[in-house]
Amino acid sequence: MSSDQSTVAIKEQFGKFDEVLQPGCHCLPWFLGKQLAGHLSLRLQQLDVRCETKTKDNVFVNVVASIQYRALADKASDAFYRLSNTRNQIQAYVFDVIRASVPKMNLDDAFEQKNEIAKAVEDELEKAMSAYGYEIVQTLIVDIEPDEHVKRAMNEINAAARMRLAANEKAEAEKILQIKRAEGEAEAKYLSGLGIARQRQAIVDGLRDSVLGFSVNVPGTTAKDVMDMVLVTQYFDTMKEIGAASKSSAVFIPHGPGAVRDVASQIRDGLLQASTQDHLS
Repeated sequence: MSSDQSTVAIKEQFGKFDEVLQPGCHCLPWFLGKQLAGHLSLRLQQLDVRCETKTKDNVFVNVVASIQYRALADKASDAFYRLSNTRNQIQAYVFDVIRASVPKMNLDDAFEQKNEIAKAVEDELEKAMSAYGYEIVQTLIVDIEPDEHVKRAMNEINAAARMRLAANEKAEAEKILQIKRAEGEAEAKYLSGLGIARQRQAIVDGLRDSVLGFSVNVPGTTAKDVMDMVLVTQYFDTMKEIGAASKSSAVFIPHGPGAVRDVASQIRDGLLQASTQDHLS
């Protein structure tokens, strides 16, 4: 007989195990009671096991385990004779370990501890299957599938958490914008105030220089006379600007020499009263 390199044959003599035949040509004299009992593959095999169980927080899940195993050449007789259905035996051990491990964990812990579950399955299988002539090469927990309603609820929780985070980030951004806008407005008002103060200071300095220059160049005039003239000039300039503006509302102002004198007197009295109040305060 002959076989491929990954298969061995089991030879019996008068119905009793005789030896393991390695790949190659062999002679089996039937008249001496020798016969071929069967073949055993030494190739690496894979078995995917789906196990339904319940977590500690009462969530039903399907745990999918992938088992890679092979028969040992030096224990081929044990692998051939001691197990009638290797795949069913491995599946039973996987069910036992998973249903003993996962119910001790919450759902989130089960996802995080997949490697620990796989290690527990592999240790138990290695210990049990080595007695039957099999080696467990690797054990993987490839998937943990919760019930469809649970997955939908988990997705909704995750979506809600992300929306809450996005809302917080948006609120924080709006807060920063409002702060920056307020800081900008405060700075603008501050600079505007500086501009107005400088403008008024320039006006006061100009008036002072005008009063002093006019008093020097025109003998006999007092500072009061010069201020009255400046106020009259400002009065006419204001009337001119009101009349030139296209969108100006109608403004009734008493006009005439006496009115001009009254306006100058009112402005001067108002300035004096304001100055007196400033000194008193």
